[in-house]
Amino acid sequence: MLKQRILTALVLLPVALIGFFLLNGGWFALFIGAVVTLGAWEWARLAGWEAQGARVGYAAVVALALLVLYALPGLAPWLLGLAVVWWGVATWLVMTYPGSTPHWSSTPRKLIIGWVVLLPAWEGLLVLKQWPSGLGNWLILSVMVLVWVADIGAYFSGRAFGKRKLAPAVSPGKSWAGLYGGLGIALLVTLITGLARGWAAGQLIGALVIAAIVVLVSVVGDLTESMFKRQAGIKDSSQLLPGHGGVLDRIDSLTAAIPVFAVLLWLANWSLM
Repeated sequence: MLKQRILTALVLLPVALIGFFLLNGGWFALFIGAVVTLGAWEWARLAGWEAQGARVGYAAVVALALLVLYALPGLAPWLLGLAVVWWGVATWLVMTYPGSTPHWSSTPRKLIIGWVVLLPAWEGLLVLKQWPSGLGNWLILSVMVLVWVADIGAYFSGRAFGKRKLAPAVSPGKSWAGLYGGLGIALLVTLITGLARGWAAGQLIGALVIAAIVVLVSVVGDLTESMFKRQAGIKDSSQLLPGHGGVLDRIDSLTAAIPVFAVLLWLANWSLM
């Protein structure tokens, strides 16, 4: 299993780096759209559609929606605002699971939720990519690093100190100690980055607040997919990525973190200059 994971990562890493940081404009939108469309194909299974025809059809509808959104960029603020509302609701659904199940477990509701999870993540990446002053790639890298280092910090602190479970009904492996450890390392990385780049005090405080919110909502993104998988009785969203599960298993945290990050930057009118 470890060898399989390493081989898959060695293939995916250069593809991801090229797609995220070297592609621009329509090619970037198409690359991210392909990932989101695969995620939609997986989500249809989480929603209860096992038939391949139905799953492909759902993915095609999501792809069409992406095309419409690309043609109508003015919808971005509304879509990202909807994402912020959804992830607030998702926090409540996760923390009250399984009692919250009747509110979202019907197939039509799960299919709609899939749109609210996937479409804003795509839109958020486009917004970040087009950020003024040529900061797009830096901002995309920033949100990814925040999520990754928080995940690593949570893993080690959870293993060392994780006795009190965070959401045992959803993901028994996650603990409050893991959450605190992941948040702490992400804030430390943000602080070091800000000091190294000479940010003013206001910028540094703003960056720390944004980093904290992004890390916390990324955990909700992870737990939300876990909740849907648990209700569907499956371990991985698919087997598209040998040794890693499915696309959703790799981007669940980012689907929450990216749109919220974009909205927070908008609200703060914040610059890294």
